[in-house]
Amino acid sequence: MRLALEAADRVRGRTSPNPWVGAVVRSEPEETGGWFAGATAPPGGPHAEISALGAAGARASAGTLYVTLEPCAHHGRTPPCTEAIIGSGLRRVVVAIEDPDPQVSGRGIAALRSAGLQVEVGVEALAAAEQLAPYLKHRRTGRPWVVLKLAATLDGRIAAPDGTSRWITGEAARTDAHRLRARADAVLVGAGTVRADDPALTVRLPPDDPEFRGPAAQPLRVVLGRVPAGAAVQPALNLEGDLGEVLDELGRRDVLEVLVEGGATVAHDFHVSHLVDRYVLYLAPALFGGDDARPLFAGPGAPTLDGLWRGHVQSVTSLGGDLRVELAPPDS
Repeated sequence: MRLALEAADRVRGRTSPNPWVGAVVRSEPEETGGWFAGATAPPGGPHAEISALGAAGARASAGTLYVTLEPCAHHGRTPPCTEAIIGSGLRRVVVAIEDPDPQVSGRGIAALRSAGLQVEVGVEALAAAEQLAPYLKHRRTGRPWVVLKLAATLDGRIAAPDGTSRWITGEAARTDAHRLRARADAVLVGAGTVRADDPALTVRLPPDDPEFRGPAAQPLRVVLGRVPAGAAVQPALNLEGDLGEVLDELGRRDVLEVLVEGGATVAHDFHVSHLVDRYVLYLAPALFGGDDARPLFAGPGAPTLDGLWRGHVQSVTSLGGDLRVELAPPDS
């Protein structure tokens, strides 16, 4: 299953609105058999199970399939995976997690068991659920997974008093931020950030980077508010109003993951509304040393220590001298 998880991670950001799934066929007997991996192709292409079965060919017969998400049992852009699995002669299927999509939701597992296959569910379930968290949230709530990206000095400042902010963090941190964009379906900023910085919000990675997607594969650019027609962010989707409704609209557009990049008012509004699923902070070893530089969040914070937001540190990584800190909300 860990090989299947690795295969899925390599295609994350390329399969949406389909989930990034990995699958591995282990042929029998184990001592002379082999391992054949597959992953979900871009929309319209084969699912992970079909790719793995295609790699295994006749050697799949009597073998075991490991897959990170329950196989589909309905016709979509492609035929049901369960039909191919049953027809392959596999004897056993190991599934990490069930698919909450109403079109699947236990039907795939039931179809396999009805055909006489042994099905085991729950192997590496936590790892698969973490990897597929944006997809799972979208299918359960209709809203995308929200990642809030912030870059600051160690004293929590994002810009000098005169508004200048390029560059607080170094090249390695900025490249990593582009990898976040590459995995997202949409990138969102406020109109104030567009007017102040005129960002393009495109993914700019070298061709040899593992997250490189090519110039045509760019996330949807979303601006809260109105911006000039000639802004670098154009063409962009302009949305206004309640942030929950904004997320509902993005979900209807099959956005599974949205990267919120600022500015400080937008970051504050998402934070205090409890709409952020992951925080990614890039912290530079630098200090403004005063209270006049611009803070991470613009707006009222916790009025007392009892109201302090306390999350969970998911990871801390060194990036060329900067720190990358990933946080999860306290209830996750």
